[in-house]
Amino acid sequence: MTAAARERWGEIDGLPVERYVLERGELRATFTNYGAALVALEVPDRDGKRANVVLGFDELADYASAENPYFGGLIGRCSNRIARARFELDGREHLLAANEGRHHLHGGARGFDRRVWQAEHEPLAGRIAFTRVSPAGEEGYPGELRARATYRLLEDGVLELEIEAACDAPTLWNPTQHAYWNLAGDGNSGGDVRAHVLELDASRYLEIDEELLPTGRVAHVDGTEFDLRTATDRGMSGRGGIERALGATIAALAGTPAGGLDHGFVLDASAPGRLVRAGRLADPRSGRVLELATTQPCLQVYTGNNLGGRFARHGGVCLEPQGYTDAIHHAHFPSIVLRPGRSWRERTVWKFPVAN
Repeated sequence: MTAAARERWGEIDGLPVERYVLERGELRATFTNYGAALVALEVPDRDGKRANVVLGFDELADYASAENPYFGGLIGRCSNRIARARFELDGREHLLAANEGRHHLHGGARGFDRRVWQAEHEPLAGRIAFTRVSPAGEEGYPGELRARATYRLLEDGVLELEIEAACDAPTLWNPTQHAYWNLAGDGNSGGDVRAHVLELDASRYLEIDEELLPTGRVAHVDGTEFDLRTATDRGMSGRGGIERALGATIAALAGTPAGGLDHGFVLDASAPGRLVRAGRLADPRSGRVLELATTQPCLQVYTGNNLGGRFARHGGVCLEPQGYTDAIHHAHFPSIVLRPGRSWRERTVWKFPVAN
Protein backbone atom coordinates (compact mmCIF):
# COMPACT_ATOMS: atom_id res chain seq x y z
CA MET A 1 0.00 0.00 0.00
CA THR A 2 1.26 3.49 -0.85
CA ALA A 3 1.28 6.51 1.44
CA ALA A 4 -2.13 7.62 0.16
CA ALA A 5 -3.55 4.12 -0.30
CA ARG A 6 -7.11 2.99 0.16
CA GLU A 7 -7.89 -0.60 -0.68
CA ARG A 8 -10.79 -3.03 -0.49
CA TRP A 9 -10.16 -5.62 2.23
CA GLY A 10 -13.36 -7.65 2.19
CA GLU A 11 -17.01 -7.54 3.15
CA ILE A 12 -18.91 -7.95 6.44
CA ASP A 13 -22.69 -7.80 6.87
CA GLY A 14 -22.91 -7.06 3.14
CA LEU A 15 -20.89 -3.87 3.62
CA PRO A 16 -17.47 -3.13 2.11
CA VAL A 17 -14.51 -3.15 4.48
CA GLU A 18 -11.43 -1.17 3.50
CA ARG A 19 -7.94 -0.39 4.74
CA TYR A 20 -6.53 3.12 4.68
CA VAL A 21 -3.01 4.48 5.08
CA LEU A 22 -1.95 7.85 6.47
CA GLU A 23 1.71 8.85 6.34
CA ARG A 24 3.20 12.03 7.69
CA GLY A 25 6.75 12.70 8.80
CA GLU A 26 8.20 9.56 10.37
CA LEU A 27 4.86 7.90 11.18
CA ARG A 28 2.86 5.57 8.94
CA ALA A 29 -0.54 4.39 10.15
CA THR A 30 -3.00 1.85 8.74
CA PHE A 31 -6.68 1.87 9.71
CA THR A 32 -9.82 -0.04 8.78
CA ASN A 33 -13.48 0.93 8.84
CA TYR A 34 -14.20 -2.40 10.54
CA GLY A 35 -14.30 -1.30 14.16
CA ALA A 36 -12.67 2.07 13.33
CA ALA A 37 -9.51 0.17 14.21
CA LEU A 38 -5.84 1.08 14.16
CA VAL A 39 -4.33 -1.87 12.28
CA ALA A 40 -0.66 -0.86 12.23
CA LEU A 41 1.53 2.07 13.25
CA GLU A 42 5.13 2.25 12.06
CA VAL A 43 7.43 4.28 14.32
CA PRO A 44 11.23 4.79 14.06
CA ASP A 45 13.72 3.54 16.66
CA ARG A 46 16.88 5.33 17.79
CA ASP A 47 18.59 4.32 14.51
CA GLY A 48 15.71 5.55 12.36
CA LYS A 49 14.43 2.05 11.56
CA ARG A 50 10.65 1.89 11.45
CA ALA A 51 8.65 -1.00 12.88
CA ASN A 52 4.99 -1.67 13.62
CA VAL A 53 4.36 -1.01 17.33
CA VAL A 54 0.76 -2.27 17.63
CA LEU A 55 -0.55 -5.83 17.61
CA GLY A 56 -2.86 -6.83 14.78
CA PHE A 57 -3.81 -9.30 12.09
CA ASP A 58 -3.06 -9.53 8.38
CA GLU A 59 -6.50 -10.91 7.50
CA LEU A 60 -9.93 -9.34 7.98
CA ALA A 61 -11.37 -12.73 8.97
CA ASP A 62 -9.20 -12.68 12.08
CA TYR A 63 -10.60 -9.30 13.12
CA ALA A 64 -14.14 -10.62 12.64
CA SER A 65 -13.38 -13.77 14.65
CA ALA A 66 -14.67 -14.19 18.19
CA GLU A 67 -11.03 -14.84 19.14
CA ASN A 68 -10.01 -11.27 18.30
CA PRO A 69 -8.92 -9.70 21.63
CA TYR A 70 -10.15 -6.24 20.52
CA PHE A 71 -6.94 -5.46 18.58
CA GLY A 72 -6.84 -1.73 17.85
CA GLY A 73 -10.61 -1.31 17.92
CA LEU A 74 -12.81 1.61 18.94
CA ILE A 75 -14.72 0.19 21.91
CA GLY A 76 -18.32 1.23 22.60
CA ARG A 77 -20.83 1.91 23.74
CA CYS A 78 -19.12 1.17 27.04
CA SER A 79 -15.56 0.00 27.43
CA ASN A 80 -14.64 -2.32 30.27
CA ARG A 81 -17.26 -4.07 32.40
CA ILE A 82 -20.86 -3.43 33.42
CA ALA A 83 -21.71 -5.62 36.41
CA ARG A 84 -24.40 -8.25 35.89
CA ALA A 85 -25.02 -6.87 32.37
CA ARG A 86 -27.79 -4.62 33.63
CA PHE A 87 -28.32 -1.11 34.91
CA GLU A 88 -31.10 1.22 35.99
CA LEU A 89 -31.45 4.65 34.43
CA ASP A 90 -34.21 7.13 35.24
CA GLY A 91 -36.23 4.40 36.95
CA ARG A 92 -36.03 1.89 34.09
CA GLU A 93 -33.95 -1.28 34.10
CA HIS A 94 -31.98 -2.15 30.98
CA LEU A 95 -30.55 -5.59 30.22
CA LEU A 96 -27.31 -5.67 28.24
CA ALA A 97 -25.67 -8.50 26.33
CA ALA A 98 -23.80 -10.70 28.83
CA ASN A 99 -20.61 -11.65 26.98
CA GLU A 100 -18.19 -12.23 29.87
CA GLY A 101 -19.93 -14.73 32.10
CA ARG A 102 -22.80 -12.85 33.72
CA HIS A 103 -21.25 -9.47 32.96
CA HIS A 104 -21.09 -7.10 29.99
CA LEU A 105 -17.67 -6.39 28.48
CA HIS A 106 -16.54 -3.82 25.90
CA GLY A 107 -19.96 -3.05 24.49
CA GLY A 108 -21.22 -6.61 24.18
CA ALA A 109 -20.90 -9.50 21.75
CA ARG A 110 -20.95 -7.08 18.81
CA GLY A 111 -19.82 -3.77 20.15
CA PHE A 112 -18.54 -0.84 18.12
CA ASP A 113 -15.30 -2.69 17.35
CA ARG A 114 -17.34 -5.41 15.54
CA ARG A 115 -19.26 -3.05 13.27
CA VAL A 116 -18.57 -1.54 9.86
CA TRP A 117 -18.24 2.26 10.03
CA GLN A 118 -18.49 4.91 7.34
CA ALA A 119 -15.10 6.43 6.49
CA GLU A 120 -13.89 9.83 5.28
CA HIS A 121 -10.28 9.39 4.18
CA GLU A 122 -8.23 12.58 3.65
CA PRO A 123 -4.63 11.41 3.21
CA LEU A 124 -3.23 14.79 2.16
CA ALA A 125 -4.59 16.30 5.37
CA GLY A 126 -3.32 13.34 7.42
CA ARG A 127 -6.83 12.62 8.64
CA ILE A 128 -9.43 9.87 8.64
CA ALA A 129 -12.86 10.06 10.27
CA PHE A 130 -15.17 7.15 11.03
CA THR A 131 -18.88 7.57 11.77
CA ARG A 132 -21.72 5.25 12.68
CA VAL A 133 -25.23 5.31 14.08
CA SER A 134 -25.93 2.81 16.84
CA PRO A 135 -29.68 2.06 16.86
CA ALA A 136 -31.73 1.97 20.03
CA GLY A 137 -31.54 -1.46 21.62
CA GLU A 138 -28.18 -2.42 20.12
CA GLU A 139 -26.55 -4.82 22.62
CA GLY A 140 -29.30 -3.71 25.03
CA TYR A 141 -28.46 0.00 25.23
CA PRO A 142 -31.31 2.52 25.18
CA GLY A 143 -31.51 5.35 22.67
CA GLU A 144 -29.98 5.95 19.27
CA LEU A 145 -26.37 7.13 19.48
CA ARG A 146 -24.34 8.85 16.75
CA ALA A 147 -20.58 8.51 17.08
CA ARG A 148 -17.62 9.96 15.22
CA ALA A 149 -13.96 9.00 15.68
CA THR A 150 -11.34 11.14 13.93
CA TYR A 151 -7.69 10.10 13.76
CA ARG A 152 -5.04 12.63 12.71
CA LEU A 153 -1.34 12.34 12.02
CA LEU A 154 0.49 15.57 12.79
CA GLU A 155 3.81 16.74 11.39
CA ASP A 156 5.76 16.37 14.64
CA GLY A 157 5.32 12.61 15.06
CA VAL A 158 1.97 12.77 16.82
CA LEU A 159 -1.16 10.63 16.49
CA GLU A 160 -4.37 12.21 17.73
CA LEU A 161 -7.85 10.75 18.25
CA GLU A 162 -10.98 12.78 18.85
CA ILE A 163 -14.22 10.97 19.70
CA GLU A 164 -17.60 12.73 19.54
CA ALA A 165 -21.10 11.49 20.31
CA ALA A 166 -24.72 12.55 20.68
CA CYS A 167 -27.91 10.63 21.51
CA ASP A 168 -31.68 10.95 21.29
CA ALA A 169 -32.46 9.33 24.66
CA PRO A 170 -30.51 8.88 27.92
CA THR A 171 -27.91 6.12 27.57
CA LEU A 172 -24.48 5.01 28.76
CA TRP A 173 -21.36 6.06 26.86
CA ASN A 174 -17.78 5.27 27.85
CA PRO A 175 -15.66 4.52 24.75
CA THR A 176 -11.95 3.85 24.43
CA GLN A 177 -9.24 3.00 21.91
CA HIS A 178 -7.96 -0.55 22.45
CA ALA A 179 -4.53 -0.70 20.78
CA TYR A 180 -2.01 -3.19 22.16
CA TRP A 181 1.41 -1.48 22.23
CA ASN A 182 4.73 -3.24 21.80
CA LEU A 183 7.42 -0.64 21.15
CA ALA A 184 10.05 -3.27 20.38
CA GLY A 185 8.12 -3.94 17.19
CA ASP A 186 8.05 -7.70 17.74
CA GLY A 187 4.58 -8.14 19.22
CA ASN A 188 3.26 -9.80 16.06
CA SER A 189 6.12 -12.31 15.99
CA GLY A 190 6.08 -13.64 19.56
CA GLY A 191 7.76 -10.84 21.51
CA ASP A 192 6.45 -9.46 24.80
CA VAL A 193 6.55 -6.20 26.78
CA ARG A 194 8.16 -7.43 29.99
CA ALA A 195 11.25 -5.28 29.37
CA HIS A 196 9.19 -2.13 28.74
CA VAL A 197 9.10 0.58 31.40
CA LEU A 198 5.75 2.19 32.23
CA GLU A 199 5.26 5.44 34.14
CA LEU A 200 1.80 6.72 35.08
CA ASP A 201 0.71 10.12 36.36
CA ALA A 202 -1.69 8.45 38.77
CA SER A 203 -1.69 8.34 42.57
CA ARG A 204 -4.93 6.35 42.80
CA TYR A 205 -6.47 3.33 41.13
CA LEU A 206 -9.83 1.56 41.08
CA GLU A 207 -9.72 -1.48 43.35
CA ILE A 208 -11.25 -4.56 41.70
CA ASP A 209 -12.76 -7.78 43.00
CA GLU A 210 -12.27 -11.39 41.89
CA GLU A 211 -14.47 -10.81 38.83
CA LEU A 212 -12.37 -7.78 37.82
CA LEU A 213 -15.20 -5.39 38.70
CA PRO A 214 -14.60 -2.18 40.68
CA THR A 215 -15.41 -2.53 44.36
CA GLY A 216 -16.16 1.19 44.51
CA ARG A 217 -13.00 1.93 46.47
CA VAL A 218 -10.57 4.41 44.92
CA ALA A 219 -7.32 3.34 46.54
CA HIS A 220 -3.96 5.08 46.85
CA VAL A 221 -1.03 3.44 45.10
CA ASP A 222 1.46 4.23 47.89
CA GLY A 223 3.45 1.14 48.85
CA THR A 224 1.71 -1.13 46.34
CA GLU A 225 2.57 -2.76 43.03
CA PHE A 226 0.33 -0.15 41.42
CA ASP A 227 2.73 2.69 42.20
CA LEU A 228 4.02 3.42 38.70
CA ARG A 229 4.66 7.10 39.26
CA THR A 230 8.00 8.73 38.53
CA ALA A 231 10.45 9.07 41.41
CA THR A 232 9.71 12.82 41.56
CA ASP A 233 5.96 12.28 41.79
CA ARG A 234 6.35 9.65 44.49
CA GLY A 235 8.27 11.96 46.82
CA MET A 236 9.18 10.03 49.95
CA SER A 237 6.15 7.73 49.92
CA GLY A 238 6.94 5.44 47.00
CA ARG A 239 9.17 2.42 46.54
CA GLY A 240 12.03 4.27 44.87
CA GLY A 241 13.46 4.41 41.34
CA ILE A 242 11.17 4.31 38.33
CA GLU A 243 13.39 2.11 36.14
CA ARG A 244 11.42 -1.01 36.97
CA ALA A 245 10.61 -3.27 34.06
CA LEU A 246 6.92 -3.94 33.46
CA GLY A 247 7.69 -7.63 33.82
CA ALA A 248 8.36 -7.14 37.53
CA THR A 249 4.89 -5.69 38.05
CA ILE A 250 3.33 -8.48 35.98
CA ALA A 251 5.17 -11.10 38.04
CA ALA A 252 4.06 -9.52 41.31
CA LEU A 253 0.42 -9.71 40.18
CA ALA A 254 0.62 -13.15 38.55
CA GLY A 255 -1.31 -14.82 41.36
CA THR A 256 -4.19 -12.33 41.30
CA PRO A 257 -7.47 -12.85 39.40
CA ALA A 258 -6.28 -10.45 36.68
CA GLY A 259 -2.97 -12.29 36.16
CA GLY A 260 -1.18 -8.98 35.68
CA LEU A 261 -2.39 -5.43 35.27
CA ASP A 262 -6.03 -4.97 34.28
CA HIS A 263 -6.78 -1.92 36.39
CA GLY A 264 -8.09 1.60 36.00
CA PHE A 265 -5.80 4.40 37.15
CA VAL A 266 -7.22 7.81 38.08
CA LEU A 267 -5.15 10.55 36.46
CA ASP A 268 -3.87 13.11 38.95
CA ALA A 269 -4.30 16.25 36.85
CA SER A 270 -7.56 15.29 35.19
CA ALA A 271 -10.27 17.94 34.77
CA PRO A 272 -13.20 18.00 32.32
CA GLY A 273 -12.03 18.99 28.84
CA ARG A 274 -8.41 19.39 29.90
CA LEU A 275 -5.70 17.50 28.00
CA VAL A 276 -3.28 16.13 30.61
CA ARG A 277 -0.35 13.75 30.56
CA ALA A 278 -1.39 10.22 31.48
CA GLY A 279 1.87 8.33 31.24
CA ARG A 280 4.94 7.21 29.36
CA LEU A 281 5.87 3.79 27.94
CA ALA A 282 9.45 3.07 26.87
CA ASP A 283 11.33 0.19 25.29
CA PRO A 284 14.99 0.50 26.37
CA ARG A 285 16.18 -1.84 23.62
CA SER A 286 14.91 0.16 20.65
CA GLY A 287 14.76 3.59 22.26
CA ARG A 288 11.13 4.00 21.20
CA VAL A 289 8.98 5.98 23.62
CA LEU A 290 5.23 6.57 23.76
CA GLU A 291 3.93 9.61 25.65
CA LEU A 292 0.18 9.65 26.20
CA ALA A 293 -2.10 12.59 27.03
CA THR A 294 -5.88 12.56 27.27
CA THR A 295 -8.93 14.52 28.38
CA GLN A 296 -10.40 11.36 29.92
CA PRO A 297 -10.22 10.89 33.73
CA CYS A 298 -8.93 7.30 33.82
CA LEU A 299 -6.42 5.08 32.07
CA GLN A 300 -7.11 1.34 32.02
CA VAL A 301 -3.83 -0.58 31.83
CA TYR A 302 -4.03 -4.15 30.56
CA THR A 303 -0.87 -6.19 30.10
CA GLY A 304 -2.24 -8.74 27.64
CA ASN A 305 -2.72 -11.33 30.37
CA ASN A 306 -5.00 -13.49 28.22
CA LEU A 307 -3.09 -13.34 24.95
CA GLY A 308 -1.95 -16.65 23.53
CA GLY A 309 -1.67 -18.76 20.40
CA ARG A 310 0.35 -16.89 17.81
CA PHE A 311 0.84 -13.99 20.24
CA ALA A 312 2.91 -14.25 23.40
CA ARG A 313 1.22 -13.76 26.72
CA HIS A 314 1.92 -10.12 27.63
CA GLY A 315 2.80 -9.54 23.97
CA GLY A 316 1.38 -6.02 24.21
CA VAL A 317 0.10 -3.53 26.75
CA CYS A 318 -3.16 -1.61 26.36
CA LEU A 319 -3.31 1.96 27.63
CA GLU A 320 -7.03 2.74 27.38
CA PRO A 321 -8.24 6.29 28.14
CA GLN A 322 -11.80 6.12 29.46
CA GLY A 323 -14.23 7.09 32.18
CA TYR A 324 -14.58 5.24 35.48
CA THR A 325 -15.44 1.57 34.96
CA ASP A 326 -19.01 0.53 35.82
CA ALA A 327 -19.73 4.06 37.02
CA ILE A 328 -23.49 3.51 36.68
CA HIS A 329 -23.30 1.23 39.75
CA HIS A 330 -21.17 3.57 41.88
CA ALA A 331 -22.85 6.89 42.61
CA HIS A 332 -19.59 8.55 43.73
CA PHE A 333 -17.87 7.83 40.39
CA PRO A 334 -18.12 10.52 37.69
CA SER A 335 -21.16 9.78 35.54
CA ILE A 336 -20.99 7.99 32.19
CA VAL A 337 -24.62 8.82 31.36
CA LEU A 338 -25.08 10.71 28.09
CA ARG A 339 -28.29 12.68 27.63
CA PRO A 340 -29.95 14.31 24.62
CA GLY A 341 -28.82 17.86 23.94
CA ARG A 342 -25.37 17.30 25.36
CA SER A 343 -22.47 17.08 22.92
CA TRP A 344 -19.71 14.70 24.08
CA ARG A 345 -16.12 15.17 22.92
CA GLU A 346 -12.85 13.73 24.25
CA ARG A 347 -9.29 13.69 22.87
CA THR A 348 -6.25 11.45 23.20
CA VAL A 349 -2.77 12.28 21.91
CA TRP A 350 0.15 9.89 21.43
CA LYS A 351 3.68 11.24 20.90
CA PHE A 352 6.65 9.09 19.87
CA PRO A 353 10.00 10.60 20.87
CA VAL A 354 13.18 8.51 20.85
CA ALA A 355 15.48 7.93 23.82
CA ASN A 356 19.22 7.60 23.19
